[in-house]
Amino acid sequence: MNPFLEKPKSILSSFQNWKQLYPTPYNKAEVDPYTKTRIILMNGTEFEANWFSHQFARHTADNDLRRELALTREVEKQQQLKISLLKPMDESALEHTIAYEQLAVDLTAELAKREPDCYVKKALDFALLEDFDHLYRYANLLEMQQGIEAERLVGRYTEIMPGRPTISHHRFPKDNVKRGLNGKKAEKQSVLATMIITAAEQQTMNYYMNITNFGRSDTARRLYQEIALVEEEHVTQYESLMNAEATWLEMLLWHEYTECYLYWSCYKTETDRAIRALWEQNLEMEIAQLHKAAELLKKYEGKEWQEVIPDGEFPKPLSLHENIDYVRRILESTVQFTGDREEYTRVEKLPEDADFFTWQKITNPKTEIVPSHCVIEKRIHRAGKDYRFEVAPNPIEELRCRTKDNTEVGRKPDAAESTDFECN
Repeated sequence: MNPFLEKPKSILSSFQNWKQLYPTPYNKAEVDPYTKTRIILMNGTEFEANWFSHQFARHTADNDLRRELALTREVEKQQQLKISLLKPMDESALEHTIAYEQLAVDLTAELAKREPDCYVKKALDFALLEDFDHLYRYANLLEMQQGIEAERLVGRYTEIMPGRPTISHHRFPKDNVKRGLNGKKAEKQSVLATMIITAAEQQTMNYYMNITNFGRSDTARRLYQEIALVEEEHVTQYESLMNAEATWLEMLLWHEYTECYLYWSCYKTETDRAIRALWEQNLEMEIAQLHKAAELLKKYEGKEWQEVIPDGEFPKPLSLHENIDYVRRILESTVQFTGDREEYTRVEKLPEDADFFTWQKITNPKTEIVPSHCVIEKRIHRAGKDYRFEVAPNPIEELRCRTKDNTEVGRKPDAAESTDFECN
C-alpha cells in the first residue's frame, strides 16, 4: 500500500463526539496479549506525534502553520485518548506493566530481525536484553504483590527469566548517545525502525515516570523508579539514531507516514474484530494527516513528498509475535556488552577508569540497595526461588541459579562469556 496514492478524507471529518470517543475496553481475561501490545504501541506513537507537533509549534512564528498543526494535533490527541481508554479499569498498573515489557521485547526483536543497518540493529539488540530483564523483575513483583503469574498475561509467547541484569544497565549518560542515520542514504526500514522504537520507549519511560508514585509498596515504587531511569537511557540511545538533519516539515511527513504504516500493520495483524475496525478508522485519519503534511511541505519548502520519501509503498506489515529463539541467541552472544560512547564494548575490554565503572560506583555503591536486585531477593526469601517461565535453561550459565540473583553479569569483567553482535 502507498498511502500517498490514497484519496484522503477531510481533516474535519476525523473529529468525534464524546460518545464516539469512549470505546468499549477489552476483557483482560480474554484479550490476546498482542492486542494489548498493539494498543500500547499506538498509544505511544500518537503521543510522540502529538508532542512533536507541539515542539514544532514552539519553533515557528508562522501562525498559519501553527493553526494547521493545531488542527491535526487535536485529532492526534483524540486518537490517543480513545486508544488509551481501551485498557479496562480492573487491570492493575502492574498487570499493564507486563504488557509494556512484552511489547518492548517483541517489538525490539521484530525490528532487529528485519533491520538492514548493522549499527541500528546493534542498538536494538543491545537494549533488547535490558527490556527482557525488566520483564523478569516486574513479573516477580507482580507474583509477590498480586499472586498473578505473568506467563499467563504474556500468553507464554515471551519467556520470563534474567537477561542482562538491571543493575548493569546504569551507564554514564554520555555513553548512551549514538550516531544518527544519514538521512539521504538511510533505508526506509531503518528510518521507520528508529522512529517506531523511539516512540515506544518514550511511552514506556513516561508511563513509569508517572506511575512510580502510585506503587502499592516501597518495593514497587523503588523498582519503577530504577527502571524509569533505564528507559530514559533507552530513549536517549534511540532518539540519537534518528536523522537530525531533516527539517521540521520533513519530519512531520515522516511522523505521519510512520503512523500510517503502523495503523496499516495493526489492521493487517489484529485478531480482535472491534479493535481491528478502530485501526482501520485511524488509518483513514492518518492518511488525511499525511496528505496535509505533504501539502505543507510543498507550500513552505517547495518540496514534493517524493524528495523525502522516494518510495511511498509500505514495507511488509510489522507483526508482533513470539521471538523466544531470537532473544536467546542475542542473550547468549552479547550479555557482557555495555555502552561506550558511540560504540558497544565488552565490559572486560574497558579500561579500569572507564566512565561506566565510575557511574556504577555512584549509582550502585552497594548491591543491597539496588531495587531490581531487592525484588528478586525478596521473592527468593519468601518462596525459596525466583519466579520464571522458561522453555529451557537460561543460555547464560551464570544466570541459571534460581536461589541467588546475579549482580555481576554485564557489570564485572569476565562475569560471563560473550562473542559479538551480528548483522542481518
